[in-house]
Amino acid sequence: MLILTRKENQKIRIGNNIVLNIISISDNHVKIGIEAEKDITIFREEIYQQIIENNKNSTAKLNKELPENLKSLKINKIKKDDKK
Repeated sequence: MLILTRKENQKIRIGNNIVLNIISISDNHVKIGIEAEKDITIFREEIYQQIIENNKNSTAKLNKELPENLKSLKINKIKKDDKK
């Protein structure tokens, strides 16, 4: 992990397209402005971890349900003559 020390109104550049701007610093908080292209997804860490956990739970639930769903599926073949 790279650790940098910055003061208010100083910036950190990540690659060519991402800039972190230290907006303000108070007792226990740092306000950070992020400049990035719109296609860059940015999450707070706790939100990102929650999304990963929700995706794992959804996948696990789907995997439990999938065999029953497959058994109940009926495949109807359409014959060329049925299309008319």
